[in-house]
Amino acid sequence: MNLQQITDDLVADLAPLDFGPPVTHVYNPLIYARAAWDAYCERFGRGPREALLIGMNPGPFGMAQTGVPFGEVGHVSDWMGIDAPIGKPPVEHPKRPVQGFDCTRSEVSGARLWGWAKDTFGAPEAFFERFFVANYCPLVFMEDSGRNRVPEKLPKAERTPMFAACDRALRRTIEHFAPRYVIGVGKFAEKKARQIADDLDVIIGSVPHPSPASPLANQGWAPLMDAALADLGVR
Repeated sequence: MNLQQITDDLVADLAPLDFGPPVTHVYNPLIYARAAWDAYCERFGRGPREALLIGMNPGPFGMAQTGVPFGEVGHVSDWMGIDAPIGKPPVEHPKRPVQGFDCTRSEVSGARLWGWAKDTFGAPEAFFERFFVANYCPLVFMEDSGRNRVPEKLPKAERTPMFAACDRALRRTIEHFAPRYVIGVGKFAEKKARQIADDLDVIIGSVPHPSPASPLANQGWAPLMDAALADLGVR
């Protein structure tokens, strides 16, 4: 099963789900930013990889804008060379507009992750020869204030069917890439990977999340990333 088929099935599985207060808005960039996601997969998502990096879900100024995981605008457009039309979610939060590649806010986590990849590997082709980056859940959840709500904080009745759909998609994504390593960017993604792929012949671990909410990451995330990968055996 290729990434386009996996995406189609995931979008279809998530479409009928409803989410209530305190969530007021839900974005799925796999729908309104599908052209950019497809370009990312087409250019960089073919064939087996040594390591699959898994994020939790999109950030408001990353994948929510560009359709690419951790997709800080500058790195997606300038480094990866992806430029695709970005639509709008059906109901847009006034404090979190989707501006696509015209977004002037920087996704700090994405700038750190893709900045590390650029500094370490130079060309995107060199990075993607060994790695691919995906998200466990493609949905963005926002409260009335505009504050982000993480998937694990949703009520159990809402998150259970959503996690089931995302579990299936992640399992298929792992099977597509047949990696040696499945690496969560943060502990949540590692936990989901262990639940989904524990029976597969893969090494599962995590690297620190590059979030600005992390004091350690704010002191310099790239060395933390290098050390965590080395501890897992990724050289």
